[in-house]
Amino acid sequence: MTFSTEDMARRAAREIPAGSIVNLGIGLPTQVADYLPEGHAWLHSENGLLGMGPFPYEGEEDPNLINAGKQTVTVLAGGSTFDSAFSFAMIRGGHVDLAILGAMQVSAGGDLANWAVPKGKVMGIGGAMDLASGCKRVIAMMQHVTKKAEHKLVQKCDYPLTATRVVSLVITDLGVFEPTGHGFRAIELAPGVTRAQAESATGAPLT
Repeated sequence: MTFSTEDMARRAAREIPAGSIVNLGIGLPTQVADYLPEGHAWLHSENGLLGMGPFPYEGEEDPNLINAGKQTVTVLAGGSTFDSAFSFAMIRGGHVDLAILGAMQVSAGGDLANWAVPKGKVMGIGGAMDLASGCKRVIAMMQHVTKKAEHKLVQKCDYPLTATRVVSLVITDLGVFEPTGHGFRAIELAPGVTRAQAESATGAPLT
């Protein structure tokens, strides 16, 4: 049995220190907020929000309060809004403690590729490059392989890079893995996943 997306989000939440400023990337990482105790951390959105709260109940949405994925959100007591330039100054200045980002590929050296597929439609890199390079720590959340069973944890990325040597931890449906430079170290495997299964699904040596 592999980790569900909820299991992955719950496991990622365990990596968030109390009182830290955290940016959750678009897609899968947004689910991490559901597993954070109230008041545990400050959630940052690069479109200009610190102190992001849970999604609003139906009928209580404010179209002026959105996250970077254009989903309506709420603001916690003590939260603040500001312009995008100020938000990116926070990121580039190293004031965001942790970014949890989706990924298309992560290399054994911690390189991150998460914004474009070769020969695919390119929507723009958005804030991914700034987040990956400016945050103090980066965790990648992703499915372990593609829908075609191609490796996403690889020796060297062949997708366009977002940033080099930035990923410290990878959380997938098969478990939790650390890039070592030469391969990946399995910190934790999902219940029912064997070492042989994890090795065959990983495009780099697994220890």
